[in-house]
Amino acid sequence: MSITVTPAKSEQHKMKVNKALLMRLAPLFSLILLVLFFSFSSPFFFNTENLMTIALQTSVIGIMAIGVTFVIITAGIDLSLGSVVAFSGVVVGICAGFGLPLPLCVLGGVLAGGLCGYVNAFLVTRAAIPPFIATLGLMMSVRGINMVMTDGRAIYFSEYPMFKLLAQGRLFDVLPYPVFYLVIVALFSAYILKKTVIGRYVYAVGSNETAAHLSGIKVRRVKIFVYAFCGLLTGIAGVILASRLNSGQPTVGVGYELEAIAAVVIGGTSLMGGIGTIGGTIIGAFIMSVLKNGLNLMGVSQFWQMVAMGVVVIAAVYLDTLRKKMR
Repeated sequence: MSITVTPAKSEQHKMKVNKALLMRLAPLFSLILLVLFFSFSSPFFFNTENLMTIALQTSVIGIMAIGVTFVIITAGIDLSLGSVVAFSGVVVGICAGFGLPLPLCVLGGVLAGGLCGYVNAFLVTRAAIPPFIATLGLMMSVRGINMVMTDGRAIYFSEYPMFKLLAQGRLFDVLPYPVFYLVIVALFSAYILKKTVIGRYVYAVGSNETAAHLSGIKVRRVKIFVYAFCGLLTGIAGVILASRLNSGQPTVGVGYELEAIAAVVIGGTSLMGGIGTIGGTIIGAFIMSVLKNGLNLMGVSQFWQMVAMGVVVIAAVYLDTLRKKMR
């Protein structure tokens, strides 16, 4: 028996597909429009040095956002990012205080982030604590540990003059090293999500955790992976930030978790899980950096910049709601 598709139904399907595609491309269109707007609004915006500044500002938040993309795709959340990024820098400083070689200090900072990610995973999977509460608790605890370990004071790397080159140097005297790190992390993470089995499992868990479990996927292991991976990337971001500041600051990173999560949501990743891309997250991170940079050049108050950021995040969540209705 043959099934006949009427022209009306075919047209409706085509319109639905076009709308869905438009929604997916909305973050990219938004970024292009922002760049065009600020290019005309300020003569200082569209020049090489300012564009490199935007890319540099995006690098730390971008790397953190890539990590939390994995978590959010599984319908989780990680609110400890800001505290962990500071913790990683502090650990680098403490390792330096013991006189360890610089590579070991850097490795210590990265692994410190990974350890925090694993603790989050343990609380979520083994203790069965909701991700919001588990990561919120770790955020407060780690911030307190930072203050205890440093007595509230910054740790400077006076004995390691080469450390600041990790973030303050430039590739070919043009591209800041942190931007290069962001590109490498983004490509590697995108490969994991799109080309590996664990990547498919991440999407499966976020789409329907029960169905993923029944199909034989080790849901608990997938969650451990995403939180630990997010922690490792946050550790990398923390080391980069410490290098930029040339110090381990126990109070740095306040609010970074919100910026990273906002970048993920703006980039099209659904807070309900199952949907998201690394490319979208990078676009979301650049939207936030371009918006802040452009408003600064226009002399807009910091308070109004916060209002603008909030509006953008709300708009992104609203678009996510519209996408769900179209499915």
